[in-house]
Amino acid sequence: MGKAFWATCMGALFLGCAPGPGEGPEFAITVSFPESAGESPLDGRLLLLLSDDPSAEPRFQVDTGLNTQLVFGMDVEAMAPGREIRFDQMAPGFPYERLAGVPPGEYQVQALLHVYETFNLSTGHTVKLPMDDGEGQQWNRSPGNLYSQPVKVTVTETGLKGLDLVMDQKIPPIEPPEDTPWIKHVKIRSERLSKFWGRDMYLGAHVLLPKDFEAHPEARYPLMVFHGHFPSDFGGFRTTPPDPGLEPDYSERFGVAGYNILQQQEAYDFYQRWISPEFPRFLIIEIQHPTPYYDDSYAVNSASQGPYGDAIMYELIPYIEAQFRGLGEGWARFLYGGSTGGWEALAVQVNYPEEFNGCFAACPDPIDFRAYGLVNIYEDENAYTYPSRHKPLEVPAHRDYLGQIQTTVREYNQLELVLGEKSRSGQQWDIWEATYSPQGPDGYPQRLWDKRTGDIDHKVAEYWKENFDLRYILERDWDKLGPKLRGKIHIYCGDMDNYYLNNAVYLMEDFLEKTTDPYYEGEVLYGDRAEHCWNGDPELPNHISRLRYNSMYVPKIMERIARSAPAGADLSSWRYR
Repeated sequence: MGKAFWATCMGALFLGCAPGPGEGPEFAITVSFPESAGESPLDGRLLLLLSDDPSAEPRFQVDTGLNTQLVFGMDVEAMAPGREIRFDQMAPGFPYERLAGVPPGEYQVQALLHVYETFNLSTGHTVKLPMDDGEGQQWNRSPGNLYSQPVKVTVTETGLKGLDLVMDQKIPPIEPPEDTPWIKHVKIRSERLSKFWGRDMYLGAHVLLPKDFEAHPEARYPLMVFHGHFPSDFGGFRTTPPDPGLEPDYSERFGVAGYNILQQQEAYDFYQRWISPEFPRFLIIEIQHPTPYYDDSYAVNSASQGPYGDAIMYELIPYIEAQFRGLGEGWARFLYGGSTGGWEALAVQVNYPEEFNGCFAACPDPIDFRAYGLVNIYEDENAYTYPSRHKPLEVPAHRDYLGQIQTTVREYNQLELVLGEKSRSGQQWDIWEATYSPQGPDGYPQRLWDKRTGDIDHKVAEYWKENFDLRYILERDWDKLGPKLRGKIHIYCGDMDNYYLNNAVYLMEDFLEKTTDPYYEGEVLYGDRAEHCWNGDPELPNHISRLRYNSMYVPKIMERIARSAPAGADLSSWRYR
């Protein structure tokens, strides 16, 4: 049996090959919206959601885990009020490849339109993408999206016909957070990004002020930049003890009861450390830089997303330092974060080596594309199956600390293709393409691999290598970068990272420890049996240390400042008690 047969069958997630036209159960479900929900014709991704779990709306139950519910999707253009769009049995979906694969049973059914806007890019392309509206690119929560109330239905052996869903609900706007004495919120129009996107584009940040900020107008402060996914507000900081009436919850991820109480306690403990006499006075910022592709730009310049790296570096950070008396010099700026934020911390340090004095990259996204998860994008021909003529085996993408696998690379990408074509799903593999890929002739990111078959485009892989493979770039340019990065690179990862991110860290460590001249003078550490996102604390369990990002690297930062601050640097105005 040939590759095409196996690609089709394996794409159905071991549930059997999808029925061809005219085969299997029949489905006929129409979706529309009334004038009360929207008067103008709308573009977007129309999603049909089914769930046999009544505990929540179907739109909140789709992921790549073993308990995922069902989603099917299609693009719509100029969908006008009252116009009916029809889903039939051939509609593509996840985890079933087609709507015809839905087994008989009782379901809640819901429809949602993820609305796209039109962008006229400075590159000359016109693209249609979902604009972030303050939610951090979450299709099931994005303000302005239309959806229907869930309807209970019965799918029989013959399918489901005659169901009409009306999207008469609209997700409301999100109220921005309010300033407090400790936390200020900044939003600026970016000239660079607005020019690229052909419309006003904004950057934001949540700024945590040091103790007695107003009482010490003479003080100027070092800056700590905490990179990560879209933060709705500054997290992990509260000025009161845990709520006394808070009902304990249970964290399935960590197997910890009352994790919500523990989170509030850690946030209050951080506040106590923050105001203590011994704690150095810093500015800490969490940046908001969602794009039409994701909740986060990855803080670099890219072909399809524009100059986010330069916009953050030369527009947002100087604005914050001017507003809140930052020292405004490279020796007094530091980067840290985990996962996406870990990759960003390292990438920004590499791209702007003299503008920052150290990065602390925890469980970073792949920093060597020879280990893009379990895929070597340069040597492998296919991302979904291991090479074999007679025994195709799926490439895993997610495991627990014992190695139990929940998801494959194919499954992640199948879901993304259902949620949005042309890298518009707002999910992980698509944002890597939107960040790392060259721009295609249609204005959208070029695919690293075919989403349906997994076949890798090695020309695109070479572009990734030259522009965004951090290990390769460091090795290629170490003669120039090495002297500027000595003592600045710190990387931490669990050796059982859920997404196999430790494999790329091993490759980076091999270069840093064995071949750098000058020696990099940093550190690479691993957590034994630690999952995503271990951040370098060998004493505390990950579910606690992940709540201590804002203070755990401070001792190392202070050591770095003592060793590297230039002559005449202000080392005292911000050390008041």
